[in-house]
Amino acid sequence: MIFVLAAVVALVALITWRAASKKASENPGFRSTANLSGAAAAFFTIVAILQLFTQVPAGHVGVVDFFGVVSSRVLPAGINFVNPLAKVVKMSIQTKEHKETMQVLSREGLSIGLEVSALYRLNPDSAAQVYKTIVGGDYENVVLIPQFRSICRAVTASFQASALYSTEREQLGTAIQAELAKVVAPRGIVVEAAPLRNVGLPPQLTDAIEQKQRADQESQRMEFILTKERQEADRKRIEAQGIADFQRIVAAGISEQLLRWKGIEATEKLANSNNTKVIIVGAGKDGLPIILDTK
Repeated sequence: MIFVLAAVVALVALITWRAASKKASENPGFRSTANLSGAAAAFFTIVAILQLFTQVPAGHVGVVDFFGVVSSRVLPAGINFVNPLAKVVKMSIQTKEHKETMQVLSREGLSIGLEVSALYRLNPDSAAQVYKTIVGGDYENVVLIPQFRSICRAVTASFQASALYSTEREQLGTAIQAELAKVVAPRGIVVEAAPLRNVGLPPQLTDAIEQKQRADQESQRMEFILTKERQEADRKRIEAQGIADFQRIVAAGISEQLLRWKGIEATEKLANSNNTKVIIVGAGKDGLPIILDTK
């Protein structure tokens, strides 16, 4: 519309300029009219030419609508040459986030508070189809959000509430993403992730799970203690066996002659010491000397 209006005004101004220029040669009073109409013709010509181009922002694509006929080829980001009579609808293909906080039911029928997000974007190749088939191109409110809520409830109903307290929370997010992507992908929507922000379990169930975890930890601690005690008992048993074997070997190697020889060696060392003593040779048991201190 702007192109048509600018072209008409430029054409009228150009005709006026030519007519005023001819009359200005005869009557100088028309010179100002010629100058004004010439400037108007140049200005509106530039405006009309600019309508031949459109600028698509980064992270967007342009859908060309020519009086209800939508082109399947979308315009990329940047400056594009277009039909000046066509309307260019610019649609974002950037990643967006939608957050939901809802009450859902688990497999046992327990009410769970679920806080989950959906990271999604428009498939640029499907932008024209989305524009044609979804009211106003508002695929988020028309398609994504209702399906997201429905799938969150359906998927959570297949999980036990107690499982969501552990590592299966990640499996829940993965399952929601897979189911949502399966439903909205044919409509031109790409689901990148569905991260869980929080899972609120009933207080009674939370207490029961925590008590069970504490009991499991205590059981594991006692099992560790028993294992350690069994290892210590085995160590002492091995040590005692070693001492017994040593004593048996030593006892087998001790004879009466060896003991008497060791006694003689001890007597000799005492006799050579500086202590005052009296040695009675042959008066002790087994013929060993008796040593009496004179002090």
